[in-house]
Amino acid sequence: MKLSQFKFDLPLNLIAQHPSKTRDESRLMVVNRTTGKIEHKVFKDILGYFNDKDVMIVNNTKVFPARLYGRKEKTGAKIEVFLLRELNKQNRLWDVIVDPARKIRVGNKLYFGDDESLVAEVIDNTTSRGRTIRFLFEGNDEEFKQVLDTLGETPLPKYIKRKPEEEDKERYQTVYAKYEGAVAAPTAGLHFSRELIKRLEIKGVKFAEVTLHTGLGTFRPIEVEDLSKHKMDAEYFHIEEHAVKVVNKAKEENRRICAIGTTSVRAVESSVTAQNHLKAAEGWTNTFIHPPYDFAIPNALVTNFHLPKTSLLIMVCAFAGYDLIMEAYQQAIKEKYRFFSYGDAMLII
Repeated sequence: MKLSQFKFDLPLNLIAQHPSKTRDESRLMVVNRTTGKIEHKVFKDILGYFNDKDVMIVNNTKVFPARLYGRKEKTGAKIEVFLLRELNKQNRLWDVIVDPARKIRVGNKLYFGDDESLVAEVIDNTTSRGRTIRFLFEGNDEEFKQVLDTLGETPLPKYIKRKPEEEDKERYQTVYAKYEGAVAAPTAGLHFSRELIKRLEIKGVKFAEVTLHTGLGTFRPIEVEDLSKHKMDAEYFHIEEHAVKVVNKAKEENRRICAIGTTSVRAVESSVTAQNHLKAAEGWTNTFIHPPYDFAIPNALVTNFHLPKTSLLIMVCAFAGYDLIMEAYQQAIKEKYRFFSYGDAMLII
């Protein structure tokens, strides 16, 4: 398929700028792949679609405050530094994106905080906007993390046209977030409240946790018309034996196995045996799922409403069928569903 087939007109006012007042009271569109039926519900109604011994696969990654603002030495020019990942803990080396990039060269020093208490030196160019920087910090790892937490900002996507607020620290994070390393939230999981999870567990639904640290590559624009030529950025993932047992038992018993979000799908589809079962793994995945694709693990999916021509929308079309999803999106626009990270959800069964 071609990239241009995933274009649609999205009114900008449908891109959610704030989360819903209550996590589990965002709207939920339910799309049935077999019948083509589309229903309009509230997220907590998801309870009605799952039974005893069904499984939900959740991504327990935790977002860290990845966006820093600093000043360049001598000129004092304001620079945004977006932390992507730590390359070397001991030497405090980080892979980052800088903006505006043309001003930042190897050897430049950057100063952070009102008192310029944190300093970094640019030591390499990686891409047009990418740099490797070394933080010059004397304290221990815990103190360094504390400084980054204090100076860093919740990395809301650029489509949210406002400054992060206090509530974003909690709301741009799932209630089951555990392992820090993501620069973007696994947003389908944002709809789950602790109460809803408890009610699902009482009903007998099992939860299998996987970790995939969402990177900016998830949002990187696809710049090739031929989808088979697109290269995804690699993201770290980890699947433990406990999750494997839960998922494979449900698979053998023909239960509903629902991936919560496209990141959960990418994690599990990156670690499949020859018999199409899940296996424990840890490493990096650059799997790009596009039609046609045969899914090995999930047979249901919870996902948000995505932007046109994105790898996320393309994956959802691979899962539920291009025509059905494009029809669902037209309905979502007509019914004024909220799109993107803080938007509403879709359950595909």
